[in-house]
Amino acid sequence: MIVYFKWKFLRTKIEDYNHAAKFWMKIFALNFTMGVVTGIPMEFQFGTNWAKFSELTGGIIGQTLAMEGMFSFFLESSFLGMFLFGEKLLGHKLHFLSGLMVFIGSWASGFLIIATHSWMQYPVGYEILENGKFVLNNFTALFSNPWLWPSYLHNQAGSLITSSFFVASIGAFYLLSNKHSKFGKMFVKTGVIFGVISSIIVAFPTGDMAAKNVVKYQPVTFAAMEGIFKTEKGGSEIVLIGQPDMQNKKLDNKIAVPNVLSFLTYQRWDAEIKGLNEFDESIHPTNVPGLYYGYHIMAGLGTIFIAIMVAATFLLWKNKLFQTKWLLWIIMFMIPFPYIANTAGWYTAELGRQPWLVYNLMRMVDGVSPTVSSGNALFTLLGFVGLYILLGLLFLMLVLKIIRKGPEPQISLT
Repeated sequence: MIVYFKWKFLRTKIEDYNHAAKFWMKIFALNFTMGVVTGIPMEFQFGTNWAKFSELTGGIIGQTLAMEGMFSFFLESSFLGMFLFGEKLLGHKLHFLSGLMVFIGSWASGFLIIATHSWMQYPVGYEILENGKFVLNNFTALFSNPWLWPSYLHNQAGSLITSSFFVASIGAFYLLSNKHSKFGKMFVKTGVIFGVISSIIVAFPTGDMAAKNVVKYQPVTFAAMEGIFKTEKGGSEIVLIGQPDMQNKKLDNKIAVPNVLSFLTYQRWDAEIKGLNEFDESIHPTNVPGLYYGYHIMAGLGTIFIAIMVAATFLLWKNKLFQTKWLLWIIMFMIPFPYIANTAGWYTAELGRQPWLVYNLMRMVDGVSPTVSSGNALFTLLGFVGLYILLGLLFLMLVLKIIRKGPEPQISLT
């Protein structure tokens, strides 16, 4: 979206688009900094908490993670500095190019990380040596993994939804508070256009493709996600609301629509979808309620995002959106929900793979560091939680300061 604002400035020569690009790059830079601060400890965890996993699979996951660090991260960080501080030195066209390189670097980074994640979900191109170590015997298989592209595009669409709602929310705030109104209109319009496209794409085709991968390669995970405890003859219902009762293996207080899940999955109303009763309990996801709720929170919020953005697009087309205060209030208060939906989606992906660390090949219990106790892990987790709360508060204070100041350039009186 930052690249879009800069491109619009080059095309129209309207300075407001350039101010918008620089305004959002400041907020992006703070996000990038938080990503580095929180990402480095995650990288160290491969050695501290998951030593056995790193030892046995390092020959494979090390390839993609090293590429992410060497190429994508350095590309992104180098050109971010140029974009933030080099406009006068570079000129507008090279300044646009530096922003474009930040975009390419960040999307390439996501691709290489999800290539690693996809191998854990559906391992390909490997062989196991006598000492138990995994080695790569087909490098291209990592990037032609059938799990990769649907997951990557779904993730990136979710990221774009988050950005779109954030931009539109700040625009709505400016309009409702009668501050920076011309930028408020620009941000709402841009956020809604990007938001309606990405919210539809996250559901179809990317969400549909990702779900069909789960059905094909992890059917027990799909049954747990959808709350199907027993195989239903004549077609499976789609559950809208319900609470898993693990003791009695059923959903309580459920509201469901008959046969819809079968149609969405196989394009046949009477298609059979296997329930959890068809699989040995040893391979059931270890936290079925968490997986079920994570998936339904993600899917439910995704549906709400589509409804809000379609309504906003219609009013934008009718030239009524900026005067429709009730919808501006909704857009403004939606700002945390894409973050919740993305987190719920990752809960779905990770809880769905368990009890496996590498699906069907290595269990979670076999990948942990043998010398690190659960007490040590809990102690350091609590420490990180406390530190990240402080960092998160500092991050919010700085972002709010930038938002309060606004995108308009400060005019010097000297």
